Amino acid sequence: MITRTQFKLNTGGELPAIGFGTWQITPERTAERMVGQALRIGYRLIDTARIYGNEAAVGRAIRESAIPREEILLTTKVWNDDQGYDRTLRAFDASLERSGLDYVDLYLIHWPATSRRRDSWRALERLYQEGRIKAAGVSNYTIEHLSDLLEHSELTPAVNQVEFHPFIYQQQAELVSFCQRQAIVVEAYSPLNRLSAEVHQPVQQLADSHHKTPQQIVLRWCAQHHVLPLVRSLDARHMTDDLATLDFTLSTEDMRLLDTISDGRRVTWDPVGMG
Repeated sequence: MITRTQFKLNTGGELPAIGFGTWQITPERTAERMVGQALRIGYRLIDTARIYGNEAAVGRAIRESAIPREEILLTTKVWNDDQGYDRTLRAFDASLERSGLDYVDLYLIHWPATSRRRDSWRALERLYQEGRIKAAGVSNYTIEHLSDLLEHSELTPAVNQVEFHPFIYQQQAELVSFCQRQAIVVEAYSPLNRLSAEVHQPVQQLADSHHKTPQQIVLRWCAQHHVLPLVRSLDARHMTDDLATLDFTLSTEDMRLLDTISDGRRVTWDPVGMG
């Protein structure tokens, strides 16, 4: 089990090397079972959101595990329709109630999709000051969105969760560098989605040479870019394989090869120009 700490938050907290995401894992019975499985395998960072429709199941899996609550890091997010100061506070209360937990480790603004995002951030600042969340962050923020937030806030986001994989590296490299200069941890969602339906020769070539899966190659690539990947699987073997990303190293040439296969095709919305 390889889950040792790899990322220091600007709040003083810590995150493990890899997390488990729950987007599209429904119904609740399935989500509860899969999160419980992930926790038993060794994952300690669990990512959900109000819009995923599985906060209650994720909370039950955490509560019913034999793992002390302080060893599990739970992330959830405020959705676009719930943004604004008062509405964000109410949305957080609802998420917390659904989870059945006493606090959230990391609360994110899911998308910068509305002009109310500054008010939403003020709500997150309050939740952080009150200790109801351990850290506040954002998701899908561009450099423009982050610059605006930093100009109008004294609290720097602890995390920016964005789509990140080799196929959009050229589009995201400047954003990753910006975040790292600001001590904002970058989390990668959908790092493996393009691999599930397509065979990519450079990735397969490296997988063969390192005796690893293509998924492990991409996760290791994320790690060497100092980005924390969030994986998602309904298969225990794949969950276990995805954790095994720190027992090998990609060479400079390997990294350069993966850095140059960008085609710019995303699997989710492009946040440029939002809000």
